[in-house]
Amino acid sequence: MPEGDSLYRFAALVRGPLEGAVILAARAHGPGAVPQVARIIGQRCTGVRSQGKNVIISFENGLALRSHLRMNGSWHVYRPGEPWRFPEREARLVLEVEGAVVVNFSAPVIELIEERALALYAPIAGLGPDLLDEAFDEAEALRRLRAPDRTTLTIGAALMEQRALAGIGNIWKNETLFRCGMHPWRLVQELSDDELLKLIRMAQDLLRASVGKPNRLNLNRRPTMYAYMRGGQPCRRCYTRLLSEPQGEDIRHTAWCPKCQPEVAGQAVLPVARRQTLPRGAPGPRAAPS
Repeated sequence: MPEGDSLYRFAALVRGPLEGAVILAARAHGPGAVPQVARIIGQRCTGVRSQGKNVIISFENGLALRSHLRMNGSWHVYRPGEPWRFPEREARLVLEVEGAVVVNFSAPVIELIEERALALYAPIAGLGPDLLDEAFDEAEALRRLRAPDRTTLTIGAALMEQRALAGIGNIWKNETLFRCGMHPWRLVQELSDDELLKLIRMAQDLLRASVGKPNRLNLNRRPTMYAYMRGGQPCRRCYTRLLSEPQGEDIRHTAWCPKCQPEVAGQAVLPVARRQTLPRGAPGPRAAPS
């Protein structure tokens, strides 16, 4: 699934041709095609922005298009008459402006909504602070991670909670935990505020580096992957074999280095495979949801 940095880049891509331009033609295709998309024809685009994993395109008549790409969606920009990368049958939305054709492929969610309603619309209003927002509020992100319904989440699952902080997906969850030396199965309630703030700041820096924004890592490129999709491979720091297991409600795989991200004495939850290796009757962590 595209993450906050990918959505930021998609927004920047389509902002170029759309912002300030008048929509000359608009058409929607496929199941759940955007109703009344013709209402934006003749309207000037007033802005394009990303918010968490959403792209929002605003128009002068007070309407906005919201898209969520889920696993396979993408935005493309073409010159008029230029061949498209994917078949037209996969196009969910086509916007034509002077000198450009903006196409969304395969996004399962594209909807037209009044801009003023976004502040109350759950998919947007319910998001936590956006890690790529210049006004990102780390204190609010910390408060949301500390919410009562997240205390017994593993930190690997909690970082994926868009209602706590918006923009982290499986890639930056893995990389944030690795760089902070944090075992993914520790519970939120086991962590100090300083530990949570370290994770929040690392995630922010990784996403900012990925899109070329100033960051505390002093990187101006997409950071090296240390853990994501590297289960079974040697750690790039210590050469220990990385472990990997599904985690959280969406069962996304988390990879970690058992040496660089060690278990902590008394932590409540261990990965499933680790729990299964404990001798029967041996003292060990109590069971808890992961």
